[in-house]
Amino acid sequence: MAKSMKLAGLKSVENAHDESVWTATWVPATGSRPPLLLTGSLDETVKVWRPDELDLVRTNTGHCLGVVSVAAHPSGVIAASAALDSFVRVFDVDTNATIATLESPPSEVWQMQFDPKGSTLAVAGGGSASIKLWDTATWRLVATLSIPRPEGSKPSDKSGSKKFVLSVAWSPDGRRLACGSMDGTISVFDVARAKFLHHLEGHYMPVRSLVFSPEHDSRKLYSASDDGHVHIHDVEGKAIIGAMSGHTGWVLSVDVSPDGEAIATGSSDKTVRLWDFKMRAAIQVMSNHTDQVWAVAFRPGGRGGRLASVSDDKSISLYHCS
Repeated sequence: MAKSMKLAGLKSVENAHDESVWTATWVPATGSRPPLLLTGSLDETVKVWRPDELDLVRTNTGHCLGVVSVAAHPSGVIAASAALDSFVRVFDVDTNATIATLESPPSEVWQMQFDPKGSTLAVAGGGSASIKLWDTATWRLVATLSIPRPEGSKPSDKSGSKKFVLSVAWSPDGRRLACGSMDGTISVFDVARAKFLHHLEGHYMPVRSLVFSPEHDSRKLYSASDDGHVHIHDVEGKAIIGAMSGHTGWVLSVDVSPDGEAIATGSSDKTVRLWDFKMRAAIQVMSNHTDQVWAVAFRPGGRGGRLASVSDDKSISLYHCS
């Protein structure tokens, strides 16, 4: 039987930002440098950190409201940050030069993710009840994938507001996009045909975080919800394959390890949990943070796994995964 992953605390940086830290992602290594950690905060900055020492490389300014999402291009060369000002800033990771500024209507920019090939940036469209797709060659908006209205509803109905889109995830082959909404539904789209496929039901509160299993042909999607549960879905078969619970608060973030063997979650109960699929249970509870944990992120690929977590307590924690 394969032995379960274990987490060990490596380093914490207190007051990593001046305010709550809401988002974190890893920038892949390039030929000239190791991977880097990006964090975004209510203090309106994005910070760039070295992977093991958590030394601050640079503080990026440019937003005039809190940063809600950061995303890294698979090349490791560019990244994007999105803020409550409804701007997405695309920048060169090593020089901080602005490459593009993408503007959206108010409250229509939430989580973002580049597709696996790096040709498209998907942005969770908040109040627009859609996912916006931006072409990374031209930085033009190329498609809007809209969640269909419930049957028989009138445009004046307020039911559309419940489809406020918070989270977004690409399948590893780039063929599917999933988004999580305020009302707990998850919507799945066929990207090439720009077509809505179906909803995945099961949650009844906001779905703030989604991630596909990393296997190339993966149909497995993990979702984290304010209802306290993590669900495992078969995206094609529309079925819930498993559900895991244990957090005593909202589950704000979920990520899957690069080998697909484990998932980590962050919660308003101030803990980070590591889960074992076979046992459908948390095998470790890390209590480094003193306030809600908004993001957890595994470092992609390579030896000596790392997991980072960020929190309303303004700190970043880094864990070794063995």
